[in-house]
Amino acid sequence: MTEIFNNTQIAFALKSDTELDRAYFLFKMIDSQPLVRIGTAVTNFALKANLPVEGLIRATVFDHFCGGINESDCLTVVDKMFTKGVSSVLDYSVEGKEEEAQFDAALEMTLKTIEFAKERLAIPFAVFKPTGFGRLALYEKLGEKQTLTPQEQAEWDRVVTRFDVVCQEAHHKNVALLIDGEESWMQDAADDLVTTMMQKYNKQRAIVFNTLQMYRWDRLDYLKKLHAQATTEGFFIGMKLVRGAYMEKENAHAIEKGYPSPICESKAATDINYDAAVTYMMAHVDQMAIFAGTHNELSSYKLMDLMRQKGLKTNDDKVWFGQLYGMSDNISYNLAENGFNVAKYLPFGPVKDVMPYLIRRAEENTSVAGQTSRELAMIKAERKRRKE
Repeated sequence: MTEIFNNTQIAFALKSDTELDRAYFLFKMIDSQPLVRIGTAVTNFALKANLPVEGLIRATVFDHFCGGINESDCLTVVDKMFTKGVSSVLDYSVEGKEEEAQFDAALEMTLKTIEFAKERLAIPFAVFKPTGFGRLALYEKLGEKQTLTPQEQAEWDRVVTRFDVVCQEAHHKNVALLIDGEESWMQDAADDLVTTMMQKYNKQRAIVFNTLQMYRWDRLDYLKKLHAQATTEGFFIGMKLVRGAYMEKENAHAIEKGYPSPICESKAATDINYDAAVTYMMAHVDQMAIFAGTHNELSSYKLMDLMRQKGLKTNDDKVWFGQLYGMSDNISYNLAENGFNVAKYLPFGPVKDVMPYLIRRAEENTSVAGQTSRELAMIKAERKRRKE
């Protein structure tokens, strides 16, 4: 297959020279681990101390990686990207909340994004995080097969209801719904709950999508077992495949609790695992829909090849590619230019509340070998092209 991801003119067509310069500056910063650590500490301190830094954050890192402070704020970005065929997934990226009122607010926001998606071709998916709807400790306790107290059981029943309300609404409005993956020690309970939703709402097609983090060595087996269950019970599987976002935390937790790490032993093993899951899903694409969340060019080419081998059209609605807003534009826009379904995750929320998400992004970029240098190389190439 011809190389398509090196076309920087297509990749950065929507970026002005100023925006390109800002992207270069940001990725230069992210390229330095000490700078990321210092920047994270200073930002956290400034926000906690209510120092007037929100404007600065908004003008730099926030506007590069986020769509806006609320869902309406995002629409300018959504419409702009869609002029180039790139869709959006509005992602309410407020993390780490613990109170019922906050979970109810996240539910309302998710329902609102489903409504947005229903009305706009440019927004093909809605999304939420399991811990947006309930406390992490509750998922963890259930995952460890501990008995809940009556009060905890009532709390869990509310979590189940929130899931059901959102999945039912997505089904009713015919909007596909991505449910994000989180830490392994809470994921079992989330998986069980998402499977229940698939059984209920994926009878005709995949509406509800779970997430597999393929840096976990057990996820391909999990997918195969779920497939056997889906075949027996007659429901479709929707799955977002990603490599994973909590590696340092996962390894530290495993050491602390004295169990083997759930993470693959190397980046190469993760890549093999990811591609094996893509291959498995494409072999059973009549029963599955795939959202391939990847910033990896080789994995993207592999999926494109598998689609061709299967005789699928580039825009078959059972196959989507996904990247994060502000990253890997060379993949997103060149895929769209070649007729593939592609969507950018577009995080939004109040600046202060979205900072944990942004900090994780920065830390991930420094820990993924080659990611930042690839971004920088692309931006440099485009700046040079524009000057010629």
